[in-house]
Amino acid sequence: MKNLRNVMMSAVVCLIAMASVQAQYNSWIGQSYEEEASDYHSIYRQALKAEDWAVAETNWKKAYDMAPLADGKRDYHFIDGAKIYVHKFTTETDAAMKAEYKEMINKLYDQAIEAYDKRLIMTSKCKGKDDDACYNQQIGYVHTRKAFDMFYTLGEPYSSNLAEYDMALEKSGNAIEYTFFDPVAAMVVYQFQKGKMEKEKVLEYFSKMEDIAAYNLENNERLGAYYDQAWAAAKSKFGPIETDIFDCEYFKPSYMKMYQDAPDDMDQLKNLIGLLKKRNCDENDEFLMELEAKWKVYAGKENAKMKAEFEQNNPSILAKKMYDSGDFKGAINKYDEAIRDETNPDKKAGYMFSKASIQFRKLKEYNTARSTAREAAKLRANWGRPYMLIGDMYATGARDCGNAWNQRLAILAAMDKYNYAKSIDPEVAEEASKKVSRYRSSMPDKSDGFMQSFKEGDTTTVGCWIGEKVKIRYAK
Repeated sequence: MKNLRNVMMSAVVCLIAMASVQAQYNSWIGQSYEEEASDYHSIYRQALKAEDWAVAETNWKKAYDMAPLADGKRDYHFIDGAKIYVHKFTTETDAAMKAEYKEMINKLYDQAIEAYDKRLIMTSKCKGKDDDACYNQQIGYVHTRKAFDMFYTLGEPYSSNLAEYDMALEKSGNAIEYTFFDPVAAMVVYQFQKGKMEKEKVLEYFSKMEDIAAYNLENNERLGAYYDQAWAAAKSKFGPIETDIFDCEYFKPSYMKMYQDAPDDMDQLKNLIGLLKKRNCDENDEFLMELEAKWKVYAGKENAKMKAEFEQNNPSILAKKMYDSGDFKGAINKYDEAIRDETNPDKKAGYMFSKASIQFRKLKEYNTARSTAREAAKLRANWGRPYMLIGDMYATGARDCGNAWNQRLAILAAMDKYNYAKSIDPEVAEEASKKVSRYRSSMPDKSDGFMQSFKEGDTTTVGCWIGEKVKIRYAK
């Protein structure tokens, strides 16, 4: 009998407590002031959207005082009230007032949580669904909003802030808002760095967040990408401590499962190799060696394929290969292809110059090489390199250019090209000056000029293939 009496008393106490809660959290439905409260509600909602904070606050207070639960189907009066007081908190300078606003913000969030927990808000979101799971998500949402404000606005201690996020995670599970990643990552890393959190707890948070991001990326078609991006940004915050908390063996089981589920996914295989190395796995680790061996075979084939395609689409690359192998004619043919297909004048000039160099230095086609070099010079303004090349042609070909007098005239033509290159292009100036100095001793001799009836300053034409006009100068 005594036990029965205790049970009955407990039931009465529960009923009294429930009645008290219901009296505190009333809606406007069926009340004499229903229309008035609804009007205040509509006015403040519109003002809030327009960020007319004064009007919003005045009408929110009236709607909230009359009916904290609004129509009993939504949490607006709690969440919107918290939003209004967050704004007041951010614009207030008086410390005492800020403390009052903070207290009110926390109170409103806690009331929303209690209202959902007691099923006083009969939200349509949970209609036809598993009540507990649905209401837990709603409670988790409020915890997340509260924790968000604690971190970004209210400046609450990290320990209590993390406790609020823990409640949000417990209630929301994978459905927690992606906004939680960044603040939780920042607080966890900070707590660890300050010696206020153990490695195991950090890993627990990290693993939980990684699982939530992965779940939503795969199952949340509407917001999955946001979870993925938010987690990627938050995960980078672990960089400063990753060598202190992560090890190879911790990650290997999940990586091995990923590989076993898709052994022929080469993109994933490459990613797993990178992850294993990042987690400081030993280079002789059997799993890592297996993946690297498989990737090496695949990469070798793919690289060969891409290289062949690249060379096919870039004849200048093949031209260089042919040049290196001694196939100079083949190299020129490939440079011709590159010149034909290239639209960038600077690049085309470079191909032209390479072609002229082969024609001159390897094939001894001096006249043809000079024409090609001149075409290269036309494509790139103030470029001295083609004229340096022509100067080299004249200097090299001088020995085969007629008698001794004409050979020395060819040296003058070479020096003229070097000097011209120096005058238009500072990049070749030093090289040009050295070559001019080198060939001074090969300039015409005054006695030879006298025999040819030339005095210094006269103009004449170099014989043989060169055909350049030069002004007579004599060696000093």
